[in-house]
Amino acid sequence: DAALDPWYKVYDGKEGKKMASATLDWSQCPAVESIPGKRSGAWVFRGTRTPVSVVFENLQDMSVDELIDEYGVTREQVQAVLQFAAHSTEAEVPHP
Repeated sequence: DAALDPWYKVYDGKEGKKMASATLDWSQCPAVESIPGKRSGAWVFRGTRTPVSVVFENLQDMSVDELIDEYGVTREQVQAVLQFAAHSTEAEVPHP
């Protein structure tokens, strides 16, 4: 039931498909790292202090070029993070 399950969403027009974005295994993405003591262990772009979350928080309002200029990351890093997230959503989480 959608009212009882906060992960119950509609993606790509398929009702009931779940996306576990909160549980992405970022350790599998080579463009990012998590180091205790660096940004409280948050996932950041490798070699920077820029959290991965800035891409998802700003992509609606900023172009990739603007993200690169504003946050000091590379196009390859942004593309790797977006591709990783996109491919991670392909694995559906079973809906009970």
